[in-house]
Amino acid sequence: GEILLEAGKELGENPKKKLLKAGVFKVDVLVTSARAESQLIKNTLTKDPTSTEAEALEQIYALLRPGEAPNLETARAALERLFFNPKRYDLGRVGRYKINQRLKVNVPLTHTVLTEEDFVAIIRYLIELSEGRGYTDDIDHLGNRRVRTVGELIANQFSVGLSRMARLIKERMSINNDPEKITLDDLVNARTVSAVIQAFFGSSQLSQFMDQTNPLAELTHKRRLSALGPGGLTRERAGFEVRDVHYSQYGRMCPIETPEGPNIGLITSLSCYGRVNDLGFIETPYRVVRNGRVTNEIKWLSASEEEEYAVAQANAPVDEQGNFTTDLVLCRKRDDYPLLPPSRIDFMDVAPEQLVSIAAALIPFLEHDDANRALMGSNMQRQSVPLLFPQAPLVGTGLEDVVARDSGAVVVARRAGRVSKVTADEIIVDTGMDAGGTAETPLARLMQHDRYRLKKFWRTNQDTAINQRPLVRVGDKVRAGQVVADGPATEGGQLALGANVTVAFMPWYGHNFEDAIVISERLVKDDAYSSIHIQELELHVRDTKRGQEEITREIPNVSEESLVDLDERGIVRIGAHVKPGDILVGKITPKGETELSPEEKLLTAIFGEKAKDVKDSSLRVPPGMAGVVIDVKIFSRVEDQVVEKDRGERIGEVRGLENEEKARISSVLFEEVAELLHGQEVALMLKNGTVEEYLPAGTKLTKSALEEVDLADVDLKTLRVVNKTANDRVRAAIEVANRERAKIEEKAEDQIDKILQPDELPPGVIQLVKVYLAEKRKISVGDKMAGRHGNKGIVARIVPEEDMPFLPNGAPVDIVLNPLGVPSRMNVGQILETHLGWAAGILGFYAQTPVFQGADEAEAGLVLRVAGLAWAGPTLALRAAPPRPDAEVIRQLVADLKRLPSENGHGANLQSRKLDELSSRALSQSTRDLFHAVRDYLEAAAKEWAGRLREAVEQQREYHETQLEAGGDELSKAEKAVLKTGLKDAEKQVELDAEALLRNAGLPGLAGLLGPKGEANVEAAAVELLRLAGFTPAGKCRLRDGRSGEWFTSDITVGSIYMMKLSHLVDDKIHARSIGPYSLVTQQPLAGKAQFGGQRFGEMEVWALEAYGAAHVLQEMLTVKSDDVNGRSRVYEAIVKGQNLPEPGIPESFNVLVKELQALGLKVTLGATEEGEE
Repeated sequence: GEILLEAGKELGENPKKKLLKAGVFKVDVLVTSARAESQLIKNTLTKDPTSTEAEALEQIYALLRPGEAPNLETARAALERLFFNPKRYDLGRVGRYKINQRLKVNVPLTHTVLTEEDFVAIIRYLIELSEGRGYTDDIDHLGNRRVRTVGELIANQFSVGLSRMARLIKERMSINNDPEKITLDDLVNARTVSAVIQAFFGSSQLSQFMDQTNPLAELTHKRRLSALGPGGLTRERAGFEVRDVHYSQYGRMCPIETPEGPNIGLITSLSCYGRVNDLGFIETPYRVVRNGRVTNEIKWLSASEEEEYAVAQANAPVDEQGNFTTDLVLCRKRDDYPLLPPSRIDFMDVAPEQLVSIAAALIPFLEHDDANRALMGSNMQRQSVPLLFPQAPLVGTGLEDVVARDSGAVVVARRAGRVSKVTADEIIVDTGMDAGGTAETPLARLMQHDRYRLKKFWRTNQDTAINQRPLVRVGDKVRAGQVVADGPATEGGQLALGANVTVAFMPWYGHNFEDAIVISERLVKDDAYSSIHIQELELHVRDTKRGQEEITREIPNVSEESLVDLDERGIVRIGAHVKPGDILVGKITPKGETELSPEEKLLTAIFGEKAKDVKDSSLRVPPGMAGVVIDVKIFSRVEDQVVEKDRGERIGEVRGLENEEKARISSVLFEEVAELLHGQEVALMLKNGTVEEYLPAGTKLTKSALEEVDLADVDLKTLRVVNKTANDRVRAAIEVANRERAKIEEKAEDQIDKILQPDELPPGVIQLVKVYLAEKRKISVGDKMAGRHGNKGIVARIVPEEDMPFLPNGAPVDIVLNPLGVPSRMNVGQILETHLGWAAGILGFYAQTPVFQGADEAEAGLVLRVAGLAWAGPTLALRAAPPRPDAEVIRQLVADLKRLPSENGHGANLQSRKLDELSSRALSQSTRDLFHAVRDYLEAAAKEWAGRLREAVEQQREYHETQLEAGGDELSKAEKAVLKTGLKDAEKQVELDAEALLRNAGLPGLAGLLGPKGEANVEAAAVELLRLAGFTPAGKCRLRDGRSGEWFTSDITVGSIYMMKLSHLVDDKIHARSIGPYSLVTQQPLAGKAQFGGQRFGEMEVWALEAYGAAHVLQEMLTVKSDDVNGRSRVYEAIVKGQNLPEPGIPESFNVLVKELQALGLKVTLGATEEGEE
């Protein structure tokens, strides 16, 4: 029992000898890792009082439970139950996945409790941490945050409901003693589950009313990510770190689109290509890079999987074979941006817009906008109102058609074919399957036509209108997937949230100060920004204590002209134009029963029933609303004439559609049967509903014989011909037709059943009437407008067209924006959009400039100069036709410009690329052709201009000659000298050639085109021609003031910008009150438009009146106009009678103050002073 060496001691040379001497050849040793001599495990073992498994189990049991373990098995079972029993806890697939990933263990995802291996890995990780190796987790990393999708949230609610139901069933089973008499219905109550689901959809913070202002708003709302809600954060407790942009959000969550205000960073949007995997982590796609070559293989990575890889940008330069063209490529690895050789790159982005959400990816030149303004731009696009005449943007990003399709706003052809019918309500496409049925597919023609029903003037949640318009005509061929009808805010299948307008950036008489906007009357006249809004007004008919309300036309104390638009039941007719105060639905409510006077008793005795005592409670058009009634819907619990008529009409519509479909089936059936019978011999053909022969047996059915036969009169059930195959095919066709008819009948019956069912209404409501009003709103002063770059403003002035600044060609601009809105906001994208939009408008193409790889300034500048030449020709009334390249030529031109070498890798400004560079042999043929066309045009223009100059000089010479002749001796010496000098100059000029004339006029560029070919400078000539027309190569223009007709002093940026009208319309906000409801306690008018309230006259407004010394106005404001109850009724009386106004009394708020003081136990009395005091 001698201790040779204590456990935990180091095994040096001496102890080793000592052990060998004592004959011990085998020892258990603890080997620490080679990287660091960790003392932790050694120290723990030294401290640990237990030395065997049994002791350890007892020790653990004693820690968990009071007292000792009865035996070893109990202790082991307790430990097993605590850590390794799936019934006790469940990590879930996600928990197991995260543990595997973090601890680098490999346990199947189905094993959702801890394993021994996990504990070893946990201890290893903790030791590494204490020794300064390893890393701690970042709570804001997207690898540690997951998306709980709708399905998962509902599943959780289901499990809550089911567990409640299970508990109820157990309780009921324990209460019930007689198992024989128990039925399933006694035990199971499904309401427990449905109540939980209804509560989730009805009142959960994450169940929201869909934002439907326009298609983009709808799409974005469906892609929204929120950190709020049950189990999430609260606005008040969320710090800065959670809200911040994190590097792991790249390609998963948009760093731009988030609300301003308390929710910033907590509510975000899914990026363009982001998707949620089955574990709830957001993945984004990358192109795989192998051995320095980019492949077309796509791999989806979650944030934690991406950690170890280097990712190149989508616009890193790559050749045709997929090899990077530079030695070092800018990459992203975690939160660092190293320059790496191609061999060390693992992945590459799929597209530059991968980083941002859909709304941000719709902003052209996003890369030139400050992030704060881009945020406003993406949020405001969602608030744009669909216009009556939407226009697709001249400058887009190429995502417009994708958004229009994916939002479901447009109608897309399911199959290819030819359009056979188009109305405002439906489009029918003939898919060309008119070969008739075969033996395998009888009646194939039934599938021949695709029918598309269009939505007409549906109301959205935000009162805007959904209206689909056909894009195709009868006879047009359509492809599968082609857009056949436009929806709200789309044009030609492209998203169109606003309109393209001609803009000038300049101050205009101070009217566009501080983000105000001046617009031309043309936009109002041409309905450029008019929109349709549909309001829904409701009327409830209730059962009151004093009797039932009723809908009627007989309304007390209402003139007949007020009822002119109501039908016999008291409901407004569809198509009526209504204005504020008009009656929409007449309704009367019974007043309280009163004791009858002797006179009333007499009348009752004579006329039977007493004249009813009712008050008018009709639905009227609220103030500030006017329009046309487009629909009325009636819902009812009880049967009455009003409902019967409405239901009859709806059932009639269903039956009409049913009969139409059946007739179509019959006509297809008759066609096919006639084809099958052709050339056959009749065995049996009876008349419909009789046993009389239609055609005798043995008749040969030739083409002429079949033309005489009306198959509608033939009994098809008993029809037989001699040929058995033909018989079978006729039978098959009839069977298919019967099946289709049965389907249609069943569908119609279902719809009719739904119509006949009593409607579910809130308690106490017997009937509900909904009236839909459509109103057209033109743009007006006070409406909010915005571009796509966060450039928002309020319309401050609508100016007559003739007063707007106008261009040298006489065209007035549509909108004037303040140039001070650009520099400090740093959203220069709007200026580039203006230039490119100008060029696109002149040349008639649509520009697509995707985010982060769009047109640079040099490309935009060159296209602008080409367009400028096309604009300058007509402006200067030149005879030569300017070159107008089409979209394809422009596309090729831009591609060529990207291939040209540049000084610092990108276009520095609008003028850094010269037209002369287009003559390079390295460029495509179409670009060189464009260059030659431009040069030829400029040459023709130079000759024409020289001709004009010569004419001017000749006129000058003639003028001097005539003056000298006419003046004769009357002219003084000095005057003669001046005229002679002028004549000499003119004669010299007349003798000059065209080139010299142009040089003298200060146009060396144009002159160079008429000289030797090698010296021509096309760029200089083009710039000179533009300047002659009043346009500078920097995209600026000389403008004239429409008011005075004078030129403005400096050049002004003019172009085409895309502006939207936002759903902050002045008509919804403007409000005035005369007499209305008052608050019960303070007796002051209520607040807010919805309550028909007043405006608060607050502390600062009181100061303003005090400053003016307007004592009486101030006194009225604080008394009779507010809460002096007696005073205000006396004032009303005085106004009605035309008397002078009485003195104001005591405001009610003073009485409230007195009562509050009294409640605090202070004796406050009014009037007389305490006794004994004067």
